[in-house]
Amino acid sequence: MSSRRSRSRQSGGVSRITEDQIGDLVSKLQQLIPELRSRSSDKVSASKVLQETCNYIKNLHREVDDLSDRLSELLASTDTNSAQAAIIRSLLM
Repeated sequence: MSSRRSRSRQSGGVSRITEDQIGDLVSKLQQLIPELRSRSSDKVSASKVLQETCNYIKNLHREVDDLSDRLSELLASTDTNSAQAAIIRSLLM
């Protein structure tokens, strides 16, 4: 018996994700990442997909932080009681 199977049986019936399910999830991730989407017909390793996914999420966080900073600066330069300021505040919440 393989060690993977024995570990699965030792887990007390806890359901485990299969390699096919992991492959399907990696394929779905690949479709969500712009840098990898165009390579859908190419075989991309799961490691590469996960690495690119992490990079993409980090870039999204950076963009959100930059946009928040820009909105905060814009809010600071507008009349705090204006309709424009209210819109900016709602975007920051």
